[in-house]
Amino acid sequence: MKTLKTAWNFFQNEVLGMHWLNRLIETILNACGLDTTGKIGASVQFFIYDTIKIMVLLGVLILIISYIQSYFPPERTKKILGRFHGIWANIIAALLGTVTPFCSCSSIPLFIGFTSAGLPLGVTFSFLISSPMVDLGSLVLLMSIFGWKVAVLYVVLGLMIAVAGGTIIEKLHLENQVEEYIRKGHAIDVLREELHFKERMKYAWEQVVSTAIK
Repeated sequence: MKTLKTAWNFFQNEVLGMHWLNRLIETILNACGLDTTGKIGASVQFFIYDTIKIMVLLGVLILIISYIQSYFPPERTKKILGRFHGIWANIIAALLGTVTPFCSCSSIPLFIGFTSAGLPLGVTFSFLISSPMVDLGSLVLLMSIFGWKVAVLYVVLGLMIAVAGGTIIEKLHLENQVEEYIRKGHAIDVLREELHFKERMKYAWEQVVSTAIK
């Protein structure tokens, strides 16, 4: 148990927290004659360290997560959600929302597509609440900054809100509040050519560059 804890602390501090980078920057600044124990030196050290750490973490995370997300186009997501019913459908929808690339700006087209595909309204909302609020990137970033307890608490609460929100909407039977042309519509799934490894990596890298530019 002690070995496991030591390994986890090393992973959290040296890999995610990149404390080695902080020590390296401190050494370089001291060598340049800047006292890192003073206010100015400490501020410069913190700024350089945090800027590099966040950019590296974001780059690696976005690359990995975007690669995973390339396996979850809207058509596949709808098919997965359509296999479950009841509270399990809301739970799966909330969990699936954490690994899909849909943000709040995608809510309207996704809502129309999911509803017209015949998915229950509550399941759709569990997915739409979870997708922009809980994601793997924020989990790892929170873990690197605040520790695993805060990160896990954030994810658990986010999933609970998504499941509860979708369940309440389902119990209220608000389907009649949705426009008829959406409820009676039929979404047409366009068959996508299966992406290969290089194409998925290209997509993931494009997401990294796009985010870095923004």
